[in-house]
This record gives sequence, C-alpha cells and structure tokens, in this order.
Amino acid sequence: MKFYTLLGLLVLSSTEAFSFSRADPSLALRPKFSALAMATPEKTADKNPTSIGWDTHKPVSVIPDSLVREGDGPDGNYPMRAKFEAMCREAQKKITAQIAEIDGEATFQEDCWTRANGGGGMSRVLANGKVFEKAGVNLSVVYGSMPQEALQAATERGVDRAKGMAPGERVPFFACGLSSVMHPRNPHCPTMHFNYRYFETDGGVWWFGGGTDITPCYIDEEDMAHFHGTYKRVCDNHDEKFYPEFKAWADRYFVISHRNETRGLGGIFFDDLNDRDPDKIFAFSTEALNSVVDAYGPIIERHKNDEYTEQEKIWQQIRRGRYVEFNLVYDRGTIFGLKTGGRIESILMSLPQTTRFEYDHKPEEGSREWDFLQACKHAREWV
Repeated sequence: MKFYTLLGLLVLSSTEAFSFSRADPSLALRPKFSALAMATPEKTADKNPTSIGWDTHKPVSVIPDSLVREGDGPDGNYPMRAKFEAMCREAQKKITAQIAEIDGEATFQEDCWTRANGGGGMSRVLANGKVFEKAGVNLSVVYGSMPQEALQAATERGVDRAKGMAPGERVPFFACGLSSVMHPRNPHCPTMHFNYRYFETDGGVWWFGGGTDITPCYIDEEDMAHFHGTYKRVCDNHDEKFYPEFKAWADRYFVISHRNETRGLGGIFFDDLNDRDPDKIFAFSTEALNSVVDAYGPIIERHKNDEYTEQEKIWQQIRRGRYVEFNLVYDRGTIFGLKTGGRIESILMSLPQTTRFEYDHKPEEGSREWDFLQACKHAREWV
C-alpha cells in the first residue's frame, strides 16, 4: 500500500516556491523550487487578516537578526518573545552541528523565509547521510490570527483560550517554536522528536509547551534508562513533580487511537504551562532543549554500526508507517500548521523518507517485535 498518493494530495495544497540560500560554510546549499506554480484566486478583504497562508512565505538570502518585531502581533510579553526566539536559534545551531558530527558525512542545508506582516522561519534539513536517512530542525516565528478550531488544535485548553469571542471571530496570536524529527538508517537506532514552543493570544494570555520523545523499533533497557533518566534529571532541577507528570502526559499524548498503541516509548510532554513565573518556565524549556543531544546522541553512537537483518529493516519501515499515521492524524503541530496556512515543506519535514504499510501485520508472539508492541500498548516505567 503506497503512502505517496496521500502525501501528494497534501503537497498539492502548497503554492509557494522555495529557494535555499545562506553563505554558511557548515551548510550544503543548493537551489530548490516547488514543482507547482498555482494561480491564487482573488480574495475579498478580511477585517482580521491571518498574516499567514500558503502563499505568504518569502524566501530570503539574508537572515534577519531576529524574526520577532516589537509592536507586532497581540498585546503581550515582547521581551519573552525575543528571548525565546534567541534561545531557539542558538539551540538550532548547536543541535545541528552535533548531529552532523555524529553522522560524519552529510551536512544540513538551510532555507529561510519571512512574512510581510512579521515572522518567518529557518529550516535545517540533513538527508541521505551515513547515519541519518533524514533529520530536520525547524525554527518558526508566526504572527497572525487563526480560526478558533485551529486554537483548539494548538493546545489542550483551546476552547478556554477563545472564551468571550463571538462565533467565527478569529484569534490574534503569536507563536515561536523549535521542532525536530530525526530518522536514522539503522533499525537499532531510535527516531527522536522534540518541540519547544511559546504562545501568546490577544489580551496577554501566554503559555509554554513542548517535550522530547523517542521512538525505537526494539526495546533496549539501557537506552531507555539513559533517555528517560536524562529528562528526569532535567525535570527534577526545576520541579520534582515534572517528570512523573510529563512522562505520563507523553504516554497519553502520543497514542495512535485507531491502533490503541503509542507511537513509541515516550519521554516528556507538556502543554498550557503557565502556572508560575514565565522566566522559570523559560529556564526549564531552555535546559530541556539543550539536553536533546545528551539524551539522544549516546544511543545513536552506541548502535549506529550495529548489524541488522532484512526482517529488522522491514519492521522499522512498518513502525515508521505508524509514525506517519500519528503525525498526519493526531499531531497538534501538524494540524495547527495546516489549519493556519503554514509552510508545507516545514510542516511535513517530520515524515520519514521511506515507510511501509502491510495489511493486518501482526508480529509473532514472544518475538522482540511483539515485546515492543506490548510496550506501546501498556506504558512502562524506565527509571
């Protein structure tokens, strides 16, 4: 069963042309253009323009010092907007440099874009590496207004965020985040995802969200103890209640409901976090983001040269199929991006280059594949 048809339909929604550019010797840059140039119908005036859309992303050759502009967007905490973006930029540079070093062969290419009414983004993507089949780290800064249903997709308490607004009224917002997915070649090397974000809506309402999670194909107790242990230490540095709460939240969030199984073996996940001083949550988000490679890198180094069988590779492809199902059906970031006219290449960056869908596949009871699936159906404690 091919996934390409569904993916093609989603890509057809994009009307933008992209170019990759930046004079940075650490990045491999080459021109790239969209396959389609579609006419955009004339639009009627909107008293609450979205400021974003499929055709509002302008490729740029010179990256602005900041994509956050004072005075843009809803009333809110401008210093936190600027501080969060600066933190994400620095983390993007650090993480991509470390991952490229682990790969040892491929480099990240970068493309940047801005929007006329504020914001923009930077994507760094590594493809066809020695260790990583695909790895991407995306920075996004977004100003605009969104439908209330998009707000519901962006947060657990989306309905509360729109209280007092008339039906159909758009919600002015600001969002900044850094997100990543890394898909290694070796089936003994787990896929890893992280996303850390800061949101504001009109009236000074703000919150933080994010987390880091891991999606292996096989259970390695030492790997899971290292990954979860790293994030438990990070959480404990800020609040001892964080790890048990955010680990359980990840186990609930990353569920593929129509399969009654999780995408992987969890990590931490949090949303709507605004129960204390924003600088304290910023400090937690910073440490969690800066711990990504500490948690993930040693696992890849340990397994990147492991031998594997054709059957193990097939199992990896099947599990990647589950990854695709979750991301396209349930993932809040994907749904939010599609509902608000986000940049399609960045939204779908999370998808693996290759995957496999087999009809009614069931691993043999007692096998390593079966054991992994049981862990996806019944959450386990790793530390």
